[in-house]
Amino acid sequence: MTRPPITLIAGPTASGKSRLALERAQATGAAIVNADSQQLYADLRVLTARPSRDEERLAAHHLYGTVDAAEAWSVGRWTRAVMPLVDELRNQGRPVLIVGGTGLYFTALTKGLANIPDVPTESRDEAMALYDTEGEAAFRLRLTTFDPPAEAAIERGDRQRLIRAFAVARATGRSLSDWQADTSPLLAPGSYDRLVLEPDRQTLYANCDARVLTMMQDGAVEEVHALIARDLDPALPAMKAVGVREISGWLAGETAHADAVAALQQATRNYAKRQLTWFRNQCRDWPRT
Repeated sequence: MTRPPITLIAGPTASGKSRLALERAQATGAAIVNADSQQLYADLRVLTARPSRDEERLAAHHLYGTVDAAEAWSVGRWTRAVMPLVDELRNQGRPVLIVGGTGLYFTALTKGLANIPDVPTESRDEAMALYDTEGEAAFRLRLTTFDPPAEAAIERGDRQRLIRAFAVARATGRSLSDWQADTSPLLAPGSYDRLVLEPDRQTLYANCDARVLTMMQDGAVEEVHALIARDLDPALPAMKAVGVREISGWLAGETAHADAVAALQQATRNYAKRQLTWFRNQCRDWPRT
């Protein structure tokens, strides 16, 4: 008996993922499963543009707003929650749409996650100093002696990934590529369809700016005020959500309202750009729309 399909829908913020997923869910009876690390948090419906309550009534939504802001969910914890859920939904005969913008979640599903030991701060600092002193070309030559596949795969200008690969090799005595080769995907190859939403950059940035204006009117300020009142650890993921710092600054009287809005729009565009870069580098063979 053929099991119901799984479809992965990825893309940057404000690209239309939630709208597309809802349209498909209504047409097929599929359940929508969240793959966005910030939309997990109950305290951040408006600020993370989570599906509205009306939208959630139109189709089954899972793992949206199920985590308290005082908790810190990792990609590992998400995978431990999502895999039994996907199996349960498919056993019920429901197609599954896994939708979001967190690249590591999709990497875990399709490639697996390497169990790499923590890299000491000293190793990261050494790698950063070498990169900044010697430049990218010389640093790549150094990396080639430790991890040729990583050097070849990492895009030009991707300083963070180059430093990471170098630091892992130096600290563990084993290349990042070797660590990653030991992983196995959580979803069996061929068991799912894939799609990346990739609007042109001008349209995407305009969507980001418009979304911020809507959020400011629809309760983002109240959400941030409530978070501040809880006096949570600033290092928690929910406290690092795009918009918390910008709105907090305005509430504290450190910035004007117009400046806070402009800063939040810029931060949202920057976030979307980072997501675009991730999916272009990590999901090169995924179909685009």
